[in-house]
Amino acid sequence: MEKETQTPHKRRVRYKGKYPKKFEEKYKELQPEKYKDTIEHVISKGNTPAGMHISIMVNEILDFLDIQPGQIGFDATLGYGGHTKAMLEKLQGNGYIYATDVDPVESQKTKKRLEDQGYGEDILSIRLQNFCTIDEIAKETGGFDFILADLGVSSMQIDNPKRGFSFKVDGPLDLRLNQEKGISAAERLDTISREELAGMLYENSDEPYCEELAKAITDEMRKGNRIDTTTKLREVIEKTLDFLPEKEKKDTIKKTCQRTFQALRIDVNREFEVLYEFMEKLPNALRPGGRVAILTFHSGEDKLVKQALKAGYKAGIYSDYARDVIRPTAQECAQNGRARSTKMRWAVRSKM
Repeated sequence: MEKETQTPHKRRVRYKGKYPKKFEEKYKELQPEKYKDTIEHVISKGNTPAGMHISIMVNEILDFLDIQPGQIGFDATLGYGGHTKAMLEKLQGNGYIYATDVDPVESQKTKKRLEDQGYGEDILSIRLQNFCTIDEIAKETGGFDFILADLGVSSMQIDNPKRGFSFKVDGPLDLRLNQEKGISAAERLDTISREELAGMLYENSDEPYCEELAKAITDEMRKGNRIDTTTKLREVIEKTLDFLPEKEKKDTIKKTCQRTFQALRIDVNREFEVLYEFMEKLPNALRPGGRVAILTFHSGEDKLVKQALKAGYKAGIYSDYARDVIRPTAQECAQNGRARSTKMRWAVRSKM
């Protein structure tokens, strides 16, 4: 009689210490419903758990929007759904929110998460489209009483090495919010000229070493060394800035990496073009007396939003707007380091 062959039992990889470094090894953080204690501990330390996103300035947003039951709202950037949930709670089951997101993977996860918490299609509609299509949705609804646009990239995207948003971990140099459309950052670098790259780095992130970096990157490409991973790009930056004094080198390289990745992300996702289009369509999407809050995360975004709201106020489109930015509290910044660069601007649509 032949002996039956058994499939050997495969043990799960052990959770490596309190703070595993690899994204895939953080399985406790990636299962918040199962490991709540781990999630609470990570957040209490001022960190964002893997696969999650901590919403910024929730209280300030809700205070300004002054959401009332029965109103119709628009969340331009669904993300992890934290802001969306907070606004839904204010509706108290009476009203409706439309939300958009271009990330098919994360928006599907968020949709299920919110459905499980009782926010289904009877009160929430999630659209897989860019928020600059706000005019199309506004036509369906007759406009919105409140609008929120959080222009930041979600932590779920930043932390996942497969997305290529972070220079801290190795991964493909992608940087697209929707990996099914457009070209990756690596493909963008394949054909870019030195002059165009220098301009991109300066315009999208005010990079002081834009000329030196543009020369180094395009020189590498000409040698046949394709820059298609986050590590390769970081190494080119480190090599380019090797001339700096030791005492300032580490910090400058870190900031230059952040700015370079930001500039590429803005470019491949056409973020400025999309934001400009959104700001143009915004007034007609707001109902008379409607309110809009916008969170920006770098100077280029903030300048564009400020100019658009100011011009709208001068033209009589807005009855009031934020002349000064609202910042997150020191306490929030201590608990969530990613909140530090946030600026909130707002406007109220004229009733005429």
